[in-house]
Amino acid sequence: MARAAKRTFRCTECGWTALKWVGRCGDCQAWGTVEEVAAPTPGGVVPVRTGTPARPIAEIDVESAQASPTGLAELDRVLGGGVVPGGVLLLAGEPGVGKSTLLLEVAARFAELGPVLYVTGEESAGQVRLRAERVGALAPKLYLAAETSLAALAGHVDEVAPRLLIVDSVQTMSAPDVPGVPGGVTQVREVAAGLIRLAKERNIATVLVGHVTKDGSIAGPRVLEHLVDVVLQFEGDRHSQLRMLRAVKNRYGPTDEIGCFELTDSGIVGLPDPSGLFLTRRAEPVPGTCVTVTVEGRRPLIAEVQALVAPTALPQPRRATSGLDSARVAMVLAVLEKRVNLRMGAADVYTSTVGGVRLVEPSVDLALALALAGSHTDLALPRGMVAIGEVGLAGDVRAVSALQRRLQEAQRLGFTTAIVPAGADGPVEVEGITAVGVTDLGQALVTAFPELRR
Repeated sequence: MARAAKRTFRCTECGWTALKWVGRCGDCQAWGTVEEVAAPTPGGVVPVRTGTPARPIAEIDVESAQASPTGLAELDRVLGGGVVPGGVLLLAGEPGVGKSTLLLEVAARFAELGPVLYVTGEESAGQVRLRAERVGALAPKLYLAAETSLAALAGHVDEVAPRLLIVDSVQTMSAPDVPGVPGGVTQVREVAAGLIRLAKERNIATVLVGHVTKDGSIAGPRVLEHLVDVVLQFEGDRHSQLRMLRAVKNRYGPTDEIGCFELTDSGIVGLPDPSGLFLTRRAEPVPGTCVTVTVEGRRPLIAEVQALVAPTALPQPRRATSGLDSARVAMVLAVLEKRVNLRMGAADVYTSTVGGVRLVEPSVDLALALALAGSHTDLALPRGMVAIGEVGLAGDVRAVSALQRRLQEAQRLGFTTAIVPAGADGPVEVEGITAVGVTDLGQALVTAFPELRR
């Protein structure tokens, strides 16, 4: 008797395999992701005649693979020039962050070059039409369809023959003859594979909208991110108008660029110079504030860090942060107490950023320390000063990357003095700004607040 083929089970998230079904993956520890896979068919591979023979690489036409600008400069910056025919892009973000608004703006501008098909599975066609009218995204060659079936979507593609296809969202689509509910692991994988195959065969630039989980990662199987060509993350605080677009994966361009947008009642607008959003304009310097320069991708951004240290009668003082990493705030507080003898253990400490920007780069440490020290001593930093540097546990101020670009951005916006880490060859020199190099946090405090010398 022939032996029965062994059953194999595989995790849809990481690819871990097992000989029996388990509820939890033994590698990535995800629940409910282990599924049975079909046994391999015995026998060799039978060659078939190809439709297009292989050619020398020098004879391949590259004109059809050139990127087409979307009409939004900030989006083109992140994509590396625009969308590529046949390329598949996955745009993920939290609900309400503005993904549909951004794509409607892109669809309307791209429709000037050729037909665009926008397929919505979450809203009715009338709802999308009202939003497009509100943001001014009505175009003659922009076609709209409300569908949740992959087969019906393919029919619309045959009729319209679009240059750009937008599917909002991939979790609402379902493939016929595939088990599972829409949004499930099996359905999402098959729908994504079908859309990618459709885009490659017909040379259509395709944008898929994806949901995110509670921890901010892209929902669905991990294979979805591996199949697509570009993965973009759309971020922003719901209570702020600022939105940032990051490239997590990009086969056609860089992954260290970001795009900045402002979400308004009339649509979404690109911000080529967003630094002004992160500063507070005031007549006189205020204790507890410090300006720094952070680098997002390749773009330097001016940002303001604010701190408030207040006495408290509570047995356990409060520690509240907004826009900053709470772990780094706690570390900077500990370094201030241990290395420079600023006692803030019995006070409430509140720290935040201006404009809703989130600062997680270590180069913000020095500005945070000066803001905390200024609020504690009730001393204000001089006007026109910025602070850039990472603070170590020993109280030393460490070097940061791209210091030249940071200082040039500060000088462009009118700052005249910068407290920076002291390098082996001295601080970086930029015309119009005085860079003062410091080696430790105590020296930085004395440089920023001359009153402490006494």
